[in-house]
Amino acid sequence: MSQTLAILGLESSCDDTAAAVVRAGGQGGAEILSSIVTGQGDLHAAFGGIVPEIAARAHAERLDLCAEAALERAGLDLSDINAVAVTAGPGLIGGVMAGVMCAKGIAAGAGLPLIGVNHLAGHALTPRLTDGLGFPYLVLLVSGGHCQFLQVEGPESFRRLGGTIDDAPGEAFDKTARLLGLPQPGGPAVEAEAAGGDPRRFAFPRPLLDRAGCDMSFSGLKTALRRARDELTVARGGITRTDRADLCAGFQAAVRDVLAEKARRALAATGAPAFAVAGGVAANRAIRAALETVAGAAGARFIAPPLALCTDNAAMIAWAGYERFRLGRRDGLDLRPRPRWPLDARSPAMLGAGKRGVKA
Repeated sequence: MSQTLAILGLESSCDDTAAAVVRAGGQGGAEILSSIVTGQGDLHAAFGGIVPEIAARAHAERLDLCAEAALERAGLDLSDINAVAVTAGPGLIGGVMAGVMCAKGIAAGAGLPLIGVNHLAGHALTPRLTDGLGFPYLVLLVSGGHCQFLQVEGPESFRRLGGTIDDAPGEAFDKTARLLGLPQPGGPAVEAEAAGGDPRRFAFPRPLLDRAGCDMSFSGLKTALRRARDELTVARGGITRTDRADLCAGFQAAVRDVLAEKARRALAATGAPAFAVAGGVAANRAIRAALETVAGAAGARFIAPPLALCTDNAAMIAWAGYERFRLGRRDGLDLRPRPRWPLDARSPAMLGAGKRGVKA
């Protein structure tokens, strides 16, 4: 399929309502014509985390408006669109349902093909959208709800090398921020505090480094930080700004070291020519720098998409939909939203569930 196609993408798997239009094919590569993302931070701030029912209702209210805004910004209308792609899972089921139902309505009303997309495939295929990366390559998905190493062999072919068996790193950052009285989202807040801290003051563990393979664990690291905080509180009646900075620095260094070592093992196991990282945690400068160093040592090209395309967005869904559309994939109006949807169906399911979505 060589003609140029315009795909409308919808994303609503967690707490970001998003719509985008991507044009791809022909001789011009891929172009993001528009990308609209509406967050829900103000709706959930009082609860200290995402409330699934509130998120689902907000998606239902905003999805059509986001789609309309994406088309307007792209300078197109539905008659110019070739297909509608939508996140059909995994994620918070209420939000996924809202997105799927909205996409079905648009597709049915405009007589357009419907394409269900795995949210994780959207992240994993983003380096092809941004950098034209060819298959195969290694990708680390590292976010609030997911953390896994995947060998990407094709638009629908993924081999998981390992993943977290409990908390995802982004979730661990958020919980650490709450333990230390920092604002949400926790990742940027902890990183900012860590910049002025001593990462060697606290001897935090590097979980599962003594175990072969690429599986990871971050729950025990979070517990170790809580114990260190509690010991300081008992001894001194509280923690100082310096204590908090050192705790953040030590925690961040432990996460960095685990991800870097597991990335080294994944690259050694696959011999991948390129290593990409995607997800909100990819914005952490210390972690990104460590992963880039590991890739360089392995002789692999390192790719980190722009932050706007690392966090949840609909441009990646539109692109993944395009990849499926090129393969002749179409879904009917019986497309089913799925809270779980593993990319690698051959591997056993990972244990646990992150606060931003179920592990897959």
